[in-house]
Amino acid sequence: MIDEPLERLRAAARRTRELALNRAGTGLGHEDADDDVGTIGTDGALGFDPFPLLEALHRHGVRAVVIGQVAGIMHGSAELTGDLDLLWDGEPVHAPALAAAFMSVDARLSDETGTPMATHPDALLRPKVQFTAPGASGDCCTPALPWGDLRVREILGRAVTAHGPGGLEVHYVSREDLIRMRRAMGRPKDLRRAAELDSDPGSTGIEDCSARPRPASKPGP
Repeated sequence: MIDEPLERLRAAARRTRELALNRAGTGLGHEDADDDVGTIGTDGALGFDPFPLLEALHRHGVRAVVIGQVAGIMHGSAELTGDLDLLWDGEPVHAPALAAAFMSVDARLSDETGTPMATHPDALLRPKVQFTAPGASGDCCTPALPWGDLRVREILGRAVTAHGPGGLEVHYVSREDLIRMRRAMGRPKDLRRAAELDSDPGSTGIEDCSARPRPASKPGP
């Protein structure tokens, strides 16, 4: 038995892979995504499949909460994405299991400047690290990352859980908190996606946004 949010995510990831097969590589990674199109317009969409990493996190007992557009898709957002963003509590006692989960899927870590780092528990204690794994890349954040006035630890506590085959549990941010996080970030894609979730809580469509005009503004993280 698989919960509907995970069915949505599987369908969206499959659609992302299908769309990416029909286009040339961009040379852009998830950190190069612009503020409007998002990572669906980068090479992160090529072969996008977040499930191997999500399953590894579950196997290693890591309570990492899915945020960003993967969480949006799980809540019914119509926009596709090419990255997986995670939030965990940043407690040193939990870092070894998180590092083990990343190592089990051959993930590589880098800091916010893109400088490679060893996949070691201490590296994961930074407010944000970037990871690249087969099938998914993205950011892994702790509550130490500035989020304006948001109380991020409370957001972690309010996360919801979807269940999949074999007892799989995927934790993801609540709809209300995801909307708050979107508005706190304030980029065009965040505001658009916040408005979508706020106005149409039943949305389950899938849209390709890779053809949106790319703005001249500097790409965000």
